[in-house]
Amino acid sequence: MGFCASLFLFLASISAISALYVQESELVINGTLPISHTDANYICATIDWWPDDKCNYNHCPWGSSSALNLDLSHPILIKAVQAFEHLRIRVGGSLQDQVVYDVGDLSGPCHPFTKMKWGLFGFSKGCLSMNRWDELNSFFAKTRSLVTFGLNALRGRHQIRKGVWGGNWNSTNAHDFIKYTISKGYQIHSWEFGNELSGKGIGAMVHVEEYGSDLIELRAIIDNLYQKFQPKPLLVAPGGFFDKEWFSKLLKISGSNNVDVMTLHLYNLGPGIDPNLVKKILDPNFLSRASITFNDFQQTVKTNGPWASSWVGESGGAYNSGGLHVSDTFVNSFWYLDQLAMAAKYHTEVYCRQSLIGGNYGLLNRTTFTPNPDYYSALLWHRLMGTGALSVERIDVGPHLRTYAHCSKGKAGVTLLLINLSNQTEFKLTVRNIMNVNLRTTKDHKPSFVKRIKSAFSWVGSKSTNEQLAREEYHLTPQGGELKSKTMLLNGVPLQLTETGDIPHFKPNVVDVNSPIIISPLTIKFIQFPNFDASGCT
Repeated sequence: MGFCASLFLFLASISAISALYVQESELVINGTLPISHTDANYICATIDWWPDDKCNYNHCPWGSSSALNLDLSHPILIKAVQAFEHLRIRVGGSLQDQVVYDVGDLSGPCHPFTKMKWGLFGFSKGCLSMNRWDELNSFFAKTRSLVTFGLNALRGRHQIRKGVWGGNWNSTNAHDFIKYTISKGYQIHSWEFGNELSGKGIGAMVHVEEYGSDLIELRAIIDNLYQKFQPKPLLVAPGGFFDKEWFSKLLKISGSNNVDVMTLHLYNLGPGIDPNLVKKILDPNFLSRASITFNDFQQTVKTNGPWASSWVGESGGAYNSGGLHVSDTFVNSFWYLDQLAMAAKYHTEVYCRQSLIGGNYGLLNRTTFTPNPDYYSALLWHRLMGTGALSVERIDVGPHLRTYAHCSKGKAGVTLLLINLSNQTEFKLTVRNIMNVNLRTTKDHKPSFVKRIKSAFSWVGSKSTNEQLAREEYHLTPQGGELKSKTMLLNGVPLQLTETGDIPHFKPNVVDVNSPIIISPLTIKFIQFPNFDASGCT
């Protein structure tokens, strides 16, 4: 009996070993010239307006995470935002076009959002008191945040037919709110106009001719009020889903240099209730579809408004508050990091995550404020990836290995991001520099083994070959190998807050540069090469 059991275990181990496929591949990084640039503060997250009775699929995941009731004094929240040094925070979302500001002629009773059957998105109008606005700005100052505030673009309008709003925008309340903000000395990086009113709209839409005219009016308000207050904030629009014709017309109607930033919203994973969310996240072909939208968006802005920069103004992967037990787990970082890297290649300067806190897709847990896995992914990106996105040539690399490279942040060299979506293939990689080697074009002309070994490590630059050279690796895995784990491991160590509630230190594995690069199935790895000779990164 014992012999049979041992034989079974032996055969099982042989089966497990044979199921793991090792693929040897090469990556050639072109560090001579970045293909695009991001802003230095690329990472952005939204504080939304949703109240605690906002529910999807019989689940209410928002709690007290609204701009109106979030505990801004919570020490973990403060430390989590401060860790980014200058995190971009967007205050906005679906209800922003129902927010009135308790200032000027509207001073008086200031009520929060309440359920209303016939209201937009099922809610009444809500009010932002100036006391709360003061508290928010105190938080922004304390955490050194860069703030984008989404203004109400439906004020004064009415619904002329289902989903279509018309009439003149009443700018008085927005004018008084901006004036109050300036009088208090609050620094706002950018003002956004409306939320998801472009194209067919989500809940409500405004025809592009009217919206474009309103943007010209808002531009004049900003220019006038900020004559003696610097820096003058940027004007951001339209904060909606991409519609090529609508976006093109907007840039033409609003005129040259009026819109500073064009923003795109994207939820490419579909509804949060979709049982195939994990399958979509791990499907490289599905993830790559987003590149079509990024490319069309980039070309539309370049052709019709080259003066404007491009942002992803909101993206949470799965819409309707995200996927329960998916969007706040390790597996979502495959989607999130891939999106960050893909968007950067298409000249996206800022990427705003839905949300900082609240819903199932919050970077922070809505009750404990502790970071979810995507928070650590975002922070690692922020600390490791510089503004210059680099081209990566892939040789013998399957579609399940996603490969991206940037100039390193704050130091010389480059940083490589590897995302292995395969559940059975381990990749063994050689990284080379296009400045030092010639790319082979066919498998029939492979160089000799000795020549390949010599060239593989010639990318380190002018350092002496006798000098000890190293790379730094940040290997991300889920605790217990469970993809839906809410605990992310960095080089095998759980990423958890310290006893004093501080964000943990990211300690890399320092590896001899001559050792092979291994990326295991269903894992993520950042690799910094400090000695990579990248002239385009200086």
